[in-house]
Amino acid sequence: MNQIKRKELNIGHLSTAYHTNWILIGNKDLEKDLNLKVNWSLFGTGPLMIEAFKNDQLDIGYMGLPPAIIGIDNRVPIKCVAGGHVEGTIMIGKKTHKTISELNDEIYETLKQFKGCTIGTPSVGSIHDAILNFYLEQHDLKDAIKVKNYKQAEFIAVDMEKGLLEGGVGTPALAVFAKTILDSHLIIPANYLIANNPSYGIFFHENLIENYPDVVLNFLRHHKKASYLLRESQDKAAEIISKTFAILNNNTQYVKSVLEISPKYCIALSEGYIKSTEGFVNTMFKLGYIKEKLPSDRIFNFKFLKEVHPEAHHY
Repeated sequence: MNQIKRKELNIGHLSTAYHTNWILIGNKDLEKDLNLKVNWSLFGTGPLMIEAFKNDQLDIGYMGLPPAIIGIDNRVPIKCVAGGHVEGTIMIGKKTHKTISELNDEIYETLKQFKGCTIGTPSVGSIHDAILNFYLEQHDLKDAIKVKNYKQAEFIAVDMEKGLLEGGVGTPALAVFAKTILDSHLIIPANYLIANNPSYGIFFHENLIENYPDVVLNFLRHHKKASYLLRESQDKAAEIISKTFAILNNNTQYVKSVLEISPKYCIALSEGYIKSTEGFVNTMFKLGYIKEKLPSDRIFNFKFLKEVHPEAHHY
């Protein structure tokens, strides 16, 4: 890719506060270590990032597995080389709705409260959309509950405040943000919605993997250090993120609240991570999102993690 030859590295990321990119942007060690100019680009959704990969505009991307799987199914030349977080999907509702713990930990009973209503979730093909549709199909609720997709998760909370939605499914940040503008609460915590589901992974263009393995390895070492910080020193991580992500306006407590909801940060591609991804592939194939059931070797490249993260996972 031309940008590598020009001594540049183009990395796409989302607005998710617990992704390691905010720490890497903040401490600037990655650019120094690689001796490359690193161009960070914010994307509203994973599907938009896939388009950038398709057009050879990205070398690395932070994104959920479902949009990447759709891209791979359409021959976009990327591979998931590392994980980042698992169980990053939650459901919120208004205080008039009961939580799953009040309903004997039954997902069906919890979702049944929303019959005849609309639930908001990020874009079609996002991990949150895939998880919600998985449960609606599993419990025969697809015709009873309407799903509305949004390009930005924050608008889910805004429409809930307006009375246009009764609930929302998205990242832990959605739960924290919603509390700031309406009387909402966590209906289904992250650990209830598909165990070990891969919240996001680090995807590399195959050109970078094949021709610049040293760049891949160095990036993963920095990703690992940042993941450790998110897991073991959340005060420090929240301070860096709140300064780096300008829209958060140095609100360290807000970031810490997001980090604490589902603190399962690691770069490993664990057995649970892989099996959960296989479940998504099956569900997405059944929903018609992809044309074939992709085997793991079409999605993942494990060789770099064997060197960078040989120890047991920390999820």
